[in-house]
Amino acid sequence: MSLRPTLRAAATLEARYSRPTMFKALDRQNLTIISEIILSASSSGQDAAAFLSRIVGKPLSPFFDAVRGPLSELLAMFDPEPDPKAKKTNGSGKPMTLQAFYKQLFDYATGWLEWTPDAAWSATPNEINRALNTYFAKLKTLNGVADEDERQPDPEQAERNIAAGLDPEFDREGLRALKMKIASGQ
Repeated sequence: MSLRPTLRAAATLEARYSRPTMFKALDRQNLTIISEIILSASSSGQDAAAFLSRIVGKPLSPFFDAVRGPLSELLAMFDPEPDPKAKKTNGSGKPMTLQAFYKQLFDYATGWLEWTPDAAWSATPNEINRALNTYFAKLKTLNGVADEDERQPDPEQAERNIAAGLDPEFDREGLRALKMKIASGQ
């Protein structure tokens, strides 16, 4: 039996329980919630049911000891990895619930990335996030938009702009190149 942190499993479990409740269930050895985590994240419901049926009538302590670590890791994988290129915010934006976040990921996967609903539900939040970041990078490349890190003003141009009383970060050479590109029909 294999477990996968799919968007479907993340959204289903978050709708039933909160993230803290699921981690507490692991600590408190709550068989009901642990079983639902296994059933929701299993790639095969039959395999998960067979796995869980093997513990009937047996001491549960070895079972809880065996699943606690892997299930903790699984729950942690429901959160996408932070994008190292993402801008840091000042925290003035509204916080988003995990349920709303998962809905947004589904919308992006089916809308912008044009995945089927089944493909979106079967993907992990990290897979959707990476695909979305790659899609945005592709759009930037196709449209000739440079990353902010790449748009550093030329120091000599900045000095000329300051001397002329202009914005030191304004790229006159870039504007001229853009005008030439437009004029030549490229």
